[in-house]
Amino acid sequence: MQYDPIKKTLGKVFNRTPFLRILFYKLLDLLLLRAWHVRKEIRNWAGKPQPAGRKTGRFILDAGSGFGQYTYFLTGLNPLWFTDAVDVKDEQIADCNAFFTRIGRKNVLFEKADLTQFSKPDRFDLILSVDVMEHIGDDEAVFRNFYDSLTQQGMLLVSTPSDQGGSDVHDHGEGESFIDEHVRDGYNILDIREKLERAGFSKTEARFTYGTPGQIAWRLSMKYPILMLNTSRLFFILLPLYYLVTYPVAFFCNWLDTKIDHKTGTGLIVKAWK
Repeated sequence: MQYDPIKKTLGKVFNRTPFLRILFYKLLDLLLLRAWHVRKEIRNWAGKPQPAGRKTGRFILDAGSGFGQYTYFLTGLNPLWFTDAVDVKDEQIADCNAFFTRIGRKNVLFEKADLTQFSKPDRFDLILSVDVMEHIGDDEAVFRNFYDSLTQQGMLLVSTPSDQGGSDVHDHGEGESFIDEHVRDGYNILDIREKLERAGFSKTEARFTYGTPGQIAWRLSMKYPILMLNTSRLFFILLPLYYLVTYPVAFFCNWLDTKIDHKTGTGLIVKAWK
């Protein structure tokens, strides 16, 4: 199942003007349940007072920035907060630098980096990693770099698939995955906490996302449309009508998923502190 080509096609369509690019971000925020959970955690972090004696500004790392969706959210929270955004793809770094320059966001810099080698000791108050760690084989090296790069009492926030099904990795028959770029199906909740503790983190928390409501929302808002678009790009024409019918249900399920303490789920939100 091809997911990246669909993302690239949508990116090209919505990248024609800054208005369309921002609209694209807003649509992703509405459709992607992970964005609901991530933005909720970021707001909670942003609302807490800084430790005594800490500088006024905050430094944030968007580790695996992709299209820049979360960097856009982070840089809009406070003009005094500076975000470093890194990714391994040259074209996305160049594209994001150009876009953020066009809209006048000066509190951000995009640069190419390999997270297994990227470290800026004691720089960041928050490190965000959304749907990245499942793509990296040497994840413990990345966790060590994250630890080194955080300030004292800084927080790491990770969103990643769990080992309870991940991103429908087993739904399409032997050897075939809905999202085929992952090096692991998902994390065991205890395993990722142990890896973070071995990296040096003093405190960790982890909870499941994408419980039953979230899985319904995922299928309605993402899986089924992508399946249709993989069949034919003509389905782009029908997408507005499809979402008009299905999105009210998906919206309610997304909201409900953020309110429930799930005993299991196909996603994880993990937090760790230095």
